Amino acid sequence: MPTRVSAKHHPHDDAPDTAEDFRRLASLPPGPQRDTLRERVVEAWLPMAERLAGRFRSRGESYEDLRQVAALGLVKAVDRYDPARGNAFESYAVPTITGEIKRHFRDHMWTLHVPRRVQDLRNRVRLATQDLSQTVSGRRPTVAELAEHAEMSEEDVRAGLEALESFTALSLDAELPGSEAGYSLSDALGSADPALETVVDREAVAPQLAALPERERAILYMRFFGDMTQSRIAEQLGISQMHVSRLISRCCDRVREQVMRESA
Repeated sequence: MPTRVSAKHHPHDDAPDTAEDFRRLASLPPGPQRDTLRERVVEAWLPMAERLAGRFRSRGESYEDLRQVAALGLVKAVDRYDPARGNAFESYAVPTITGEIKRHFRDHMWTLHVPRRVQDLRNRVRLATQDLSQTVSGRRPTVAELAEHAEMSEEDVRAGLEALESFTALSLDAELPGSEAGYSLSDALGSADPALETVVDREAVAPQLAALPERERAILYMRFFGDMTQSRIAEQLGISQMHVSRLISRCCDRVREQVMRESA
């Protein structure tokens, strides 16, 4: 029985009237006759599925892939639709197809933006893998086989294969496989060295320290690098602790003034 176009209003102007076809599908047993009718119903509703796919353009996925996902959602809707419930097929099919497309983005799109070239490599490798999986049984296609089938270099195939497994970002709090006691990725990350904050200051004072007299340099080295007390420094040099204190203060003031004057 041919598919008819109804004169009554539909949300889409070209929505086919397949109510009778769905009633026949529900009553027909599995077989060639039912398959032919099912295929005709799917073809009749494909324009609607493609329109729904078009709503998701410019989101980092090719339109051809979106059309395929929408068509898959349409097939699921046709197979699951129950005309006995009294609802129009369109009201059931639209959320089913849209949900399938959104699920595709959730499962097969990257959390972070990646270059378009990487996305293209991923798509070509994925399609080549699907094609070869029908002819190569019991194993995955090799890199060389994928490269030959997709007319790509083996390096590009490897990049595409890596991209296939890199859609989502791993949480820093996620426990690493094989780890013990809840060891997570964040535990393996380093932190900024606090000494980095003093690099500029140390480089700025280095020339001024080098210009100090030898005894003053020795006193500053023993105090700030040798962690010696003023009394020990005084004992080692044979001078008073008060003199050591005055020399340290005077040297620090001199270096500070020279650095500040040069940076002004």
